[in-house]
Amino acid sequence: MPKLKTKSGAKKRFKLTASGKVKAAQAGKRHGMIKRTNKFIRKARGMSTLAPQDAKIVKQFLQG
Repeated sequence: MPKLKTKSGAKKRFKLTASGKVKAAQAGKRHGMIKRTNKFIRKARGMSTLAPQDAKIVKQFLQG
């Protein structure tokens, strides 16, 4: 079996914490901020941790 390559797109978008959780940037902040409420914009600051179901998929991409 050949070795699996890491998904280079995933390397750029996700980081693993020391405890093994997956950190990702908040979605929905690239453009169209006029439509968004101030509450949404405040809540979407910084990074967030992914749900375990999503984190499992991303970890497979990062394994390589």
